[in-house]
Amino acid sequence: MNSERKPVRVVIVDDEQLVRMALRLVLDGEPDLTVVAEAADGDAAITVVEEQRPDVVLMDVRMPGRDGLSTTRELLTRPAPPRVLMLTTFDSDDLVLGALRAGALGFVLKDTPPSRIVDAVRTVADGNPALSPVATARVIAAATGPRSSEARRSSREAARRQLSTLTERERDTARAIADGLGNAEIAERLRITVATVKAHTGSLFAKLAVENRVQIALLVRDAEE
Repeated sequence: MNSERKPVRVVIVDDEQLVRMALRLVLDGEPDLTVVAEAADGDAAITVVEEQRPDVVLMDVRMPGRDGLSTTRELLTRPAPPRVLMLTTFDSDDLVLGALRAGALGFVLKDTPPSRIVDAVRTVADGNPALSPVATARVIAAATGPRSSEARRSSREAARRQLSTLTERERDTARAIADGLGNAEIAERLRITVATVKAHTGSLFAKLAVENRVQIALLVRDAEE
């Protein structure tokens, strides 16, 4: 880890004070992380994020009033939005996929060891997806498991409409992202430069109206069902 790196600014959003306190102790104990604020519900989170402009929001999924998914969607419509890591005691397929489709970059359970939560915050801060093993398994199961033919058709058609706006190279890049490749690996596969990969990825974000690579991967998977 680079000791000269500017500390990652984190906001913790959870309706349980003890959870917020525990997370603050864990994160503030790391030299490269600093908790700049806390919020107990979604509405307060939006206000705090506007004031503090954090790099990462550690967001509880289920809270009274505005829940974590709705709050995440709202935050990601704002200019220069933070990266969001969802944190919850629940691990249902709908919550995992809902969080990722809302724009979250990661999803970890509250019983995840503190060291892994710290690693997840760092990973998300760098713009990379961070899923707990349980969440990863559920995403795979949900993406490949049985759904009604109508639900599959609807998702497939919607995804294909979005992807139809892409150039051939942008589609190749999206496919590589869905395969889990990093920029260097995509460049090697497509025989282009890393700078070109980054340019294509930026175009994908704009054309598909997504915030991160996870959402691109989900769209590709939906289109191929």
